[in-house]
Amino acid sequence: MAAIFDAISEPIARRVTAGLAKIGGVLRSHAWKGAGAAGVTPTQGQALGLLREAPDGMRLAELAGMLGISAPTASEAVTSLVQKGLAVKAPGPDRRSIALLLTAAGEDLADRTRDWPDFLAQAVDSLEPREQADLLRCLVKVIRALQLHGDVPQQRMCVTCRYFHPFAHADGAAPHHCAYVDAPFGDRHLRLACAEHEEAPADAQASLWQRFAGKAA
Repeated sequence: MAAIFDAISEPIARRVTAGLAKIGGVLRSHAWKGAGAAGVTPTQGQALGLLREAPDGMRLAELAGMLGISAPTASEAVTSLVQKGLAVKAPGPDRRSIALLLTAAGEDLADRTRDWPDFLAQAVDSLEPREQADLLRCLVKVIRALQLHGDVPQQRMCVTCRYFHPFAHADGAAPHHCAYVDAPFGDRHLRLACAEHEEAPADAQASLWQRFAGKAA
């Protein structure tokens, strides 16, 4: 009987993509409403969120890469944030670079803009804990696949971090190990943006990914 549905249904990848596209549309709509109410554009709101996760500051090129936009577009967004008193430019790690930092007002607004997708968090909260962990793992795999194809910029995810050791423990609930805190953790604790992230060398990333993606949770 399943063959009948296989014959009359679109490929599952297309149906999942359609569902993600619908969620993306709702997120954009809420972002525009929330950003407008806060007096910033959605791009500026995203920049605030990324800078909030980088207490030591972030270079313009890094911010542009994380946002997936050109350096000039990122520069315009940052200039606007500086003019609004939400961010400042400070000396970077070397003399020729500039680090972007949030002001107290910028941190406050960044914290408030995090509430924009709360409606989606509430929907995800309706899933069972195991379903939430499975969904997070699947999202990590999809995002990583997009990164490898150059469709999204690198993110501070566990699966590209030198501290990440996938399936290092026999415990099914906490099979992975984080060398930064020297503790085991499970799929439900996977991070998409970790402040302590340190990018692993390319060959190590490939090995990490093979171990993580190639084994069922």
